[in-house]
Amino acid sequence: MFLQLFIINKSGSLIFHQDLSPAAPRLSSNDSLRLGSTFHSLHAIAAQVAPIASSGIEKLETATYRLRCLQTLTGAKFVITAQPNTPELEVVLQGIYELYTDYVLKNPFYELEMPIRCELFTQHLEKLVERYNAASR
Repeated sequence: MFLQLFIINKSGSLIFHQDLSPAAPRLSSNDSLRLGSTFHSLHAIAAQVAPIASSGIEKLETATYRLRCLQTLTGAKFVITAQPNTPELEVVLQGIYELYTDYVLKNPFYELEMPIRCELFTQHLEKLVERYNAASR
C-alpha cells in the first residue's frame, strides 16, 4: 500500500504533497515542506559523496517503509513512500510522472516550479493509486 507522494522542484521546494492512504502518517503543511527540502538536500549530498558516479538517493528500504525517488531530467523529484512489501514502486512513479506531464505541464495555467493545483492531475493520481492498491491485495 502506498503512503505518501511528494513532488519537489529543482530548487528543493515542495510543490505537491498527497496522502495516498488513510494509514499514512498525518503531516502538517510545515512538516511536509520541511521533509521535502530535507530530502532534496540529502539527495544532493548523497550524489556528491558517493564513491562512484551517482544521481543521489534512489531508494531506501527499512523494516517499516519503502521510499523510492524518481529524478527527472529537469531536476524535479518524485518521491513515494509505501509499506514494506509494496511492489512496483518504480512503475507507479513512472505512471505518476506521465500524469504530471499530461495534466500539469500541458496545463496552460500552470507555471513551472510553482505548487501544483490541478484537479485533473489529482483525480487521475487517485485512480492510479487505487488501481495498484487493488491489484496488490
